[in-house]
Amino acid sequence: MTAAQRFATFASSLNQAPLAPEVIHHAKRAIVDWYAALLPGAIEPPPTLLEQALAEDLDRGGARLALGRAATVRTAALINGTAAHTVEVDDIYREAIYHPGAPTIAAALALAQARQATGLQLIRAVMAGYEVSTRIGAALGRTHYRYWHNTGTVGTFGAASAAATLLGLDAERHAHALCTGATFAAGLQQAFRMDSMSKPLHAGHAAEAGVLAALAAERGVTGSLDVLDGDAGMGRAMGDAPDWNLATATLGQDFHITRMTFKNHACCGHTFAPIDGALELQARMGVRWQALDVVEVATYGPALAVAGNFTPSTAAEARFSIPFVVATALIHGSVRLSAFTPERLADGDIRALMARIRLSVDPALDAGFPGQRAARLRFTMNGGRQAEYLQPTRKGDPEQPLTDEELSDKFMELAAPVVGDGRARTLLGSLWELDTRTHLLDL
Repeated sequence: MTAAQRFATFASSLNQAPLAPEVIHHAKRAIVDWYAALLPGAIEPPPTLLEQALAEDLDRGGARLALGRAATVRTAALINGTAAHTVEVDDIYREAIYHPGAPTIAAALALAQARQATGLQLIRAVMAGYEVSTRIGAALGRTHYRYWHNTGTVGTFGAASAAATLLGLDAERHAHALCTGATFAAGLQQAFRMDSMSKPLHAGHAAEAGVLAALAAERGVTGSLDVLDGDAGMGRAMGDAPDWNLATATLGQDFHITRMTFKNHACCGHTFAPIDGALELQARMGVRWQALDVVEVATYGPALAVAGNFTPSTAAEARFSIPFVVATALIHGSVRLSAFTPERLADGDIRALMARIRLSVDPALDAGFPGQRAARLRFTMNGGRQAEYLQPTRKGDPEQPLTDEELSDKFMELAAPVVGDGRARTLLGSLWELDTRTHLLDL
């Protein structure tokens, strides 16, 4: 069997396989977190602009956008997938350098609503998408991440597998969905090395492409079954000849969905260890930001490549600026959505502190990437006193996870300003009981 066939055989079995309560609970955590990212993103561009661009596919169809507007399945997947990645608070599977929720859940929910699926069926589809795509992302590895945006490329497999599972495709057609999806996979890192709206579109495109691949496979469209592991396949073209046997070895035994990172800051995940380390060292030293002469941040190389911007001028750029978010955290105590308002972007205190920040690559921390996301902070005070702290992981990583209560608090903080406190609490309650729900159109 090819790698795609092995993935498909596992994923297609999830519609009938018994599921451990712990795994179901972690899937619900992922869906709660996805909605927390979806709702604030839905009222920002580019999702609002996509609604204008795709108006002919709205106000009809069996799926729904975030705020309830009817849409065709593919358009709902595209817009909701984009929205869930717009404000940079969506989940991460660390080892794959990848945000699985935005494309996977957008695809699964659009089809689940249109096909009148149950909450448990949605959960099974989400699990399939997470387990398949995170393994493909981890196999492609750091080599892939040099030029490609994994959420756009790998996310296509999450969406395709989730959609194929929701459609109840057998292993053969599920494999064809994955293989067709592989040829749709796209998303270049250069697209977000400067200000643009392309990055969230990668997630939306992956969601739509995965849905299309699965719907096509349902009707008999075939793909090249060795598109992952063939001589000119994705593994060689976009990776470093990954070991697909290793990638599929723990399917059904080790559920990656139980080891997600849920964001505790409203910005790029590469900035989190520096933020957490800066706040911890500040607390240990008991100092105000005005007393800092130099702030040194040493971390892994890709963090600087993606988020080393010292001159952000827009909210999108600021979310990918370690100097900006570290300075913001030291002055204001946190990095929430309010950190990226025009007033904060122009704040003279933040800019002054940014000028005192120094970035470098720590070889030891770089060697631990992507499995570890760490940062070493050193403060030099006015007068010369120094202190150093190693932040070994990030708040929200599996080693330091957000509790269910913290995840609910995150949801309310992000959702209530969009839909109101009452509606947000009702939705949150429905999501925590998703495995008992028989209809999904009101989600």
